[in-house]
Amino acid sequence: MKALNRILERARRSPRRIVLCEGEDERVLRAAVRAAEDGIAHVILVGNRDAMAAVARTEGLGLSDVELIDPATSPLVEPLGEALFALREKKGMTREQAEAAVREPLCFANLLVREGHADGSVAGAVNTTADVVRSAIQLLGLAPGSRLVSSFFLMMLCQPFHSLKGGMIFSDCGLVIDPDAEQLAQIAMAAADSAEALLGEEARVAMLSFSTSGSARHGNVEKVVQAARSVKAARPGLAIDEDVQLDAAIVAEIAERKLPDSKVKGNANVLIFPDLEAGNIGYKLAERIGGAEAIGPLLQGLARPANDLSRGCSVDDIYHVIAVTTVQAQAAEARDAAVAG
Repeated sequence: MKALNRILERARRSPRRIVLCEGEDERVLRAAVRAAEDGIAHVILVGNRDAMAAVARTEGLGLSDVELIDPATSPLVEPLGEALFALREKKGMTREQAEAAVREPLCFANLLVREGHADGSVAGAVNTTADVVRSAIQLLGLAPGSRLVSSFFLMMLCQPFHSLKGGMIFSDCGLVIDPDAEQLAQIAMAAADSAEALLGEEARVAMLSFSTSGSARHGNVEKVVQAARSVKAARPGLAIDEDVQLDAAIVAEIAERKLPDSKVKGNANVLIFPDLEAGNIGYKLAERIGGAEAIGPLLQGLARPANDLSRGCSVDDIYHVIAVTTVQAQAAEARDAAVAG
């Protein structure tokens, strides 16, 4: 079974409440209806009810399986506004500003997640990445033990011509521009968690560099090595290689020659890029030349899942992100239960 199909099946077995705040966009509406009908999520659409209904009529879509919430008329506006005011009062937000902000669909949607009315959110088809990420950080906060929100792409290698098969995590390819060693360590640990949640297998992390095991000396290499050693100290059981070139990260024969003491052994399923420039180039090469399917950018490090979409996203892109968000919500619940227990 393809890795993506496994994610869809896991979502279908235990769907979660996923809220989308851009239901007036035809692509979002189509994906939401499809996700609800396929049972991968209990979908909530936030926006102007009349406008969403009008788009649905134009597109010939039924909305019986989707919950619509209009912040202009919802009885949840008052309690959510109070929650927002309590959260942001020390940052200078007034009660009047909270009452106005909560009527914005993006803010309303993330407050639904914060207050337990939904389990995850998806936005970005209309809103900018900056707005989506800012709202998620301010309203949902960081996961226990996390000090950074970063992003990843879920890369699917499922075509007959792919020598590597299955899913991989590429991080960070969309958010943190030039991480220092500590930030890079945070990205690696979050990406390992993402791999285990979404791929259903133990993470095998490669800290990518132009050096393998000290073959080159440079400040950029030292950053990668320092980050990897921080991860090893925090998670001694995690399979992770320090500075490693891409070929040694994903080809077992090369790993055996270049890095005989490798923990990953050329079988990495998590690739950590040293900066955003390398990550952005890397995932686009894999997608455009290598024929991989790229899902994302997805966010990691948050207390509850909130994912960003490209404004050029397709219906399929949104549908798949809804499924991923459901599985992330399942993992977040399991994490919180383990912490509480």
